[in-house]
Amino acid sequence: MSVEFWTLFGAMVLGLVHLTAASFTFKAQVGNAYSVGARDEDIRPAGVAGRLDRAQRNYLETFAIFAAAVLMLESLDRTGSWLSVVGALIYLGGRTLFLPLYAAGVPWLRTFSWNIATAGLAMVMVALVWLPEG
Repeated sequence: MSVEFWTLFGAMVLGLVHLTAASFTFKAQVGNAYSVGARDEDIRPAGVAGRLDRAQRNYLETFAIFAAAVLMLESLDRTGSWLSVVGALIYLGGRTLFLPLYAAGVPWLRTFSWNIATAGLAMVMVALVWLPEG
């Protein structure tokens, strides 16, 4: 498997970590009765549970684009360039840092990690249309 495919797998694992973290903290907030019930009341996650819920939704906004870009790289046989490899690693690294920074409520570093991840995603997308030398 290419590095880009491995980072896609890592991003999938990170997606499960996001889901689990958001789910378990919300369950801790509302208790078992609500989380296993019909959830007729619209209780919103608050505090850390709210931040983890928002982090998960934010993650899902870029994950689909990243997955599509990596799958396109693979199908076009364009993996392995420094641009796509470094971009994929930067995306995964930035998104990995984003989760604990968002959970902890760290504003500037959280935004910086999002910016870094988005730059990595853009690099992967550029690698689809421009294959640099070397």
